[in-house]
Amino acid sequence: MENIRTRLTFGNKVEDVKLRKRKSQLYSKEDESPLNDGELRTRVVVFSVAFRVINCFLVQTSFVPDEYWQSLEVVTYGYVTWEWKEGLRGFTYPLFFAFIYKLLYFINYDSVHLLIWLPRIIQALFAAFADVKFFFLIRRLEGCDVAKWTFFCHMCSWFSWYCCTRTLTNSMETTITCLALSYFPLPGSQTHSSKIYLTLVALAVVVRPTALIVWFPLVMYHFWLETNKLKLITLNLVPIGALAVVISTVIDCIFYEKWTMVQFNFLKFNVFHSVADFYGSHPWHWYFTQGFAVVIGPHFPLFLHGCSIAYKRYTILLAVVVWTIGVYSLLPHKEFRFIYPVLPFCMIFCGISLANLKTWRRTAAFILLVSNLVAALYTGLVHQRGPLVVMGYLQTLCDVSSTSTPPQPDVLFLMPCHSTPYYSHVHCPMKMRFLECPPDLGEEGYVDEADRFYDDPLHWLRTSFPYKSFLPTHLVLFDVLEKDISVFLQGNKFVRTAEIFHTHFPEGRVGGSIFIYERH
Repeated sequence: MENIRTRLTFGNKVEDVKLRKRKSQLYSKEDESPLNDGELRTRVVVFSVAFRVINCFLVQTSFVPDEYWQSLEVVTYGYVTWEWKEGLRGFTYPLFFAFIYKLLYFINYDSVHLLIWLPRIIQALFAAFADVKFFFLIRRLEGCDVAKWTFFCHMCSWFSWYCCTRTLTNSMETTITCLALSYFPLPGSQTHSSKIYLTLVALAVVVRPTALIVWFPLVMYHFWLETNKLKLITLNLVPIGALAVVISTVIDCIFYEKWTMVQFNFLKFNVFHSVADFYGSHPWHWYFTQGFAVVIGPHFPLFLHGCSIAYKRYTILLAVVVWTIGVYSLLPHKEFRFIYPVLPFCMIFCGISLANLKTWRRTAAFILLVSNLVAALYTGLVHQRGPLVVMGYLQTLCDVSSTSTPPQPDVLFLMPCHSTPYYSHVHCPMKMRFLECPPDLGEEGYVDEADRFYDDPLHWLRTSFPYKSFLPTHLVLFDVLEKDISVFLQGNKFVRTAEIFHTHFPEGRVGGSIFIYERH
C-alpha cells in the first residue's frame, strides 16, 4: 500500500507536471508582444512622427493645383478662384491655416519658409497621429503580428508618402477617416464610440463633402447592427450632423458675407451641372482599369491575396472600397486623389496577406519596400518639381520689389492656369498674373483666357501688350511654348535667365522644363 501511495503522491506533484502552451484563440492577443503597452506606444509614436516629418521634407514636388489654391492661397493674400466666388468651397479648412499664419505674424516669425513648411509639418503630425491610431486598431482586431505587417504596408505605401503631408483636403479627409475608423464598431473592436466616430465623420464631410461617399455604407452598417436604432438616430446622428452643418454654414456665411451652403453648392455644380467635367473626363472604367492600380501600387497582389483570406471577416471594409470606387466611376471627372481615403482599408488586407505568407514573407516585404521606395522618392523629389523651384527663384525678386528703383518686378505666367503656387510661396506684394480658366457657367460661346491664349499665342500677346510700357519684366513658360512665341521674345528683348527641370513625361501644354525670361 505504501508503494502505491508513494506512486500516487509522486503523480500529483505540481512541479513535475509540464503543460505545453498551445496557440489558441483563448490566449489574449496582447500577450503576443514582448513589450508592454506603454513602451510599445512610445516606440510607435516616435517612429511615426519622425517618419512623417522626414516624409514631409522629402516631398518637394507639386501634385495638383488644389493643394495651394484651395488652402494656402486663400489665406495668404485672399486670392480666390471661381469656386470660392460661386460658394463651392468651405472656409473651415483654410481657416485652420489662417490661424497658423496669424500666429506666426503675431510672434513675428512669418518668414516665407515657415509659411510654406509649417502647414505641411502640421499636416504631417496629423498623419502621424492617424498612423498610431491605425496601428493600435489593427493590434486590437488581429494581434501584434498582423498589426506589425499592416503598419509596414501602410507606412511604405508610395501614394500615402506622396499625398499625406500635402495641404490637400483629400489628405485631411484620409487622416480623419483613419481616426474615425479607430472608433467605428468593427467586429472585435473594443474602443468603439458612436459619438467620437460620428463627430470625426462630420468633420471630414465639412472639410470635403465627398467624404460622405466613403462613410455612407459604414454608417448604414452601424445602423443595421445597432439594437437601439432610435437612440443612435436621436442622440448621435441627428445632433452631430445638424451641429456640423450649422457651424460650417455660419463660418462660410461670415466669410462669404452672404447666405451660403457650401455642401449644396458643391453638389449642384459638380454633380447636377457637371462643371467638374471642364477640367477633364475619363471613361467609367478608369478607376478599375488604371486609377486604383496606380494608387495601391505594388501592394496590389497582396491586396488580392488578403481579400481571398479575410473577405468574410472584413466584408464591410471590402464593400466600402468597391462602393467608393463604383460611385466615383459614375462621375466623368476622375483623379487619383479622389480614392485616396480607401487606401487605409486596403492596407488591412495587405497586412493580413503578409502575415500569412510564412515562407515568402520577408522576400515579399523586401520587394514591396524597394518598389515603393523608388516610386516615393521619384515622385517626391523629381517628377513635377518645376513649379516649386520656379517660385523659389521668383521669391528672390522680392528684394528688388521692396526698393523704389524702377522697374518693379512684374511676372506673367504663360502656362496652363494654376500651374504653380502663387503668393503663398513668395510672401511679398510683387505684381504677378496668370492665365485665368474659370469654367463655362452658362455663357454662350464661352472660351476661357487660357484657351484663347493657346489658340493663337502671338495674337494674344500683341493685343494684350500693344505698348512696350505695358510689358511684364518676367515671363514664365513651359519649353513647348518657346518656339511659338520666339518672335515676340526676340522683338521685345526677353532673355532666358533660367531653365528649370519639371518632368520626364511632358504632355500637351505641359513641357519637360520651365523657362524664365527677363526683359532687358
